[in-house]
Amino acid sequence: MVKKNTIDRSAFNQEVALPYDLRLIDFEHAMQDVYDFFADVNTTLSGKGLQRLDEMTRPAIMSGLISDMITAVLAKSSRALVENQYFNGHPDLVVRGIYANDSVKAGEQGVEIKSTRKTGGAVDTHGAREQWMCVFVYEVDNETQPVSNRFPMQFTEVYIAHVTVEDFRKNARGELGTRTATLHAEGVKKLRQGWVYKIPSYASARAPEPKVKKKK
Repeated sequence: MVKKNTIDRSAFNQEVALPYDLRLIDFEHAMQDVYDFFADVNTTLSGKGLQRLDEMTRPAIMSGLISDMITAVLAKSSRALVENQYFNGHPDLVVRGIYANDSVKAGEQGVEIKSTRKTGGAVDTHGAREQWMCVFVYEVDNETQPVSNRFPMQFTEVYIAHVTVEDFRKNARGELGTRTATLHAEGVKKLRQGWVYKIPSYASARAPEPKVKKKK
């Protein structure tokens, strides 16, 4: 039977400063919608004897899917933000009514949404920008055996912070000539100060209990 994840409300940072009237409940709705989606899809796939979506999807594609879903739900739940209607425009969420038709190629008012499997939230971007950046860190259990006992996909960390161009380092061009930028050490530190949600990794749940030495 496919397991369904739920949000741990006690794991939210009640003191975090959120921009554009965002609320913790907006993040809860977004993450829970992702959990519900994966549970529904994986139940159907498992019923047909197929792999879970978590296992058959490449990491880059899955991160893109999760980012798109988070963006869509936050836009519906948020009081001030909407989806950027410009294809591949930046940022993903823009302040309602600031840009014509809520569409802008490169705007300043809004929040960029990223998702990654990298612990700590250091994610590649297409360029260094001054922006509000929100990073959702998630993990997929591909190790537990038997497969039927595997944990469902879960978010372990969520961060949001206002970063500047100076917080990034430029990466070497990849094989396709694409140049990316990543927050440097101080930039990542700034991002992590704006933590929204944190729970333990599955790795801690899988770790064997330490052996207690018997007293002689």
